[in-house]
Amino acid sequence: MKDNLGSRLCVVIGGANGIGAACCRLMSSRGWRVAVVDLDAGAAESLAKEIGGSSYCVDIRSLDSVEQLASDIEREQGPVYSLVVSAAAFQDRYPPDEFPMDLWRSVMQVNVEGTFNVNRAFGRRMVRERKGSIVNIASTVAHGSSPLHAYGPSKAAIVNLTRGLAGQWGRAGVRVNSVSPGATLTPRVTARPLGRYASDVNSQLALGRRVDPMEVAEGVEFLASDRASAITGTDLLIDAGWLTASTWGLYGGVPAIESEAESPNE
Repeated sequence: MKDNLGSRLCVVIGGANGIGAACCRLMSSRGWRVAVVDLDAGAAESLAKEIGGSSYCVDIRSLDSVEQLASDIEREQGPVYSLVVSAAAFQDRYPPDEFPMDLWRSVMQVNVEGTFNVNRAFGRRMVRERKGSIVNIASTVAHGSSPLHAYGPSKAAIVNLTRGLAGQWGRAGVRVNSVSPGATLTPRVTARPLGRYASDVNSQLALGRRVDPMEVAEGVEFLASDRASAITGTDLLIDAGWLTASTWGLYGGVPAIESEAESPNE
C-alpha cells in the first residue's frame, strides 16, 4: 500500500536529538510535515530549519503545558495525523539499595507520566477526528532483565500503556503502537561507548552490530503510516537480535559464520 501523505502532519516529541531527530529527518524525506518538539528549544529550531519543518518547546512533565502545545499546533497547522513520543530520561547504573529516589522519580515522571500526558492530549484530538496514529518509543530492556532499575520498568510501562490505549481508541480509528530499540548508536551512546553496554556488546547481538538510529526511524515511519493500517497495540523490536541472542551465552555465544571464501572445505 502506498501512502497518500499529502499534507499530513507528524509531531515528534523529543525530536531534536537521537532517535527522535532521525525520525524527523526520515519522515520529512518521505513527505510528512514535521513538527519538531523538544525541551531544548534551540536544537528543535535548528533541526526544523534543516528539514523545512516547524519547532515547539515543551516540558512533557506538565500536563497543562502539553495540552497547550496540542492546542497551539492544531490551531496553527491543523489536525495531527501522527504522534511520535521519543522523549526520555536516562539513568546511570546503581544497586537497588543505593538508587537515588529523586532519580527514580525523575525517570518515572518523564518516561511514564510524560508519555501518558502526550498520548492523552494528542490522542483525544485524534479520537475527535476519527483518525490518527501514535508511536511510542520503548526499549528492548522492557522485555527482559537489566540493571537499569528505573529506566527498565519505565519502558515496560510504556509498552503496557501503548496496548491499553490501542484498545481504548481503536474503534475511533486511532492506532497506537510502540517500538523497542536495542543498543542504538545515538550521539548520547557513542559519546560514552562503554558507559552503558559491555565492551564486547557487538558479540552479544545476533547480527553482530548495534542499531543505527535511521533503522529505528524506518520502523517508526512504517507504523505511523497507512502501510501499517491493520497494526495496533504491538511493540516492534528493532534490536539487531539483542533478545534473540541473550540466552546464547549459556551455550558458548552466538556462532561466527565463515564466508565461503574462508571455508576450510573449499
